[in-house]
Amino acid sequence: MRYLVTAALPYANGPLHIGHIAGCYLPSDIFVRYQRLMGRDVKYICGSDEHGVPITLRARKEGITPQQVVDTYHVMMRDSFQEFGISFDIYHRTSDKIHHETASDFFTTLYNKGVFKEEESEQYFDEEANLFLADRYITGTCPKCANPNAYGDQCEKCGSSLSPRELINPHSQLSGKAPVLR
Repeated sequence: MRYLVTAALPYANGPLHIGHIAGCYLPSDIFVRYQRLMGRDVKYICGSDEHGVPITLRARKEGITPQQVVDTYHVMMRDSFQEFGISFDIYHRTSDKIHHETASDFFTTLYNKGVFKEEESEQYFDEEANLFLADRYITGTCPKCANPNAYGDQCEKCGSSLSPRELINPHSQLSGKAPVLR
């Protein structure tokens, strides 16, 4: 029997912390090591997620480019995993050409099979920044626990999953202004 084991790809926007290691990498590493001890064919693959709002927010905060952020933290995380002894067979980057090609082929195949449903929806827009906002670019008050710093996708105080439209007094992290729906 063959096994392919993956773990959540950490955003390349900061150093690893104990929550990363204890949360998903150590348990999956233990599973992989057990499978190897049992003589099973197993590959353990992971990599830095180099596409996401946390990266662009870090770049804005530090006054550098997103590429500089991911180049710095990919190496830092890769080296940290090695120092912790996490036994990845491959630790890669989502910015690599092979990742783009593989992901594109995967989703194109699904699209051509009619798996996706296309819909139009309204999204928050920052008129000052002239940009549609991903959920992490929007903060506001959590409707469940009144945390004034909840994100448009979750509240880190109470753990609730949210939608940007649920936030009370939402505002853009880019301009600080209230976004509009478009």
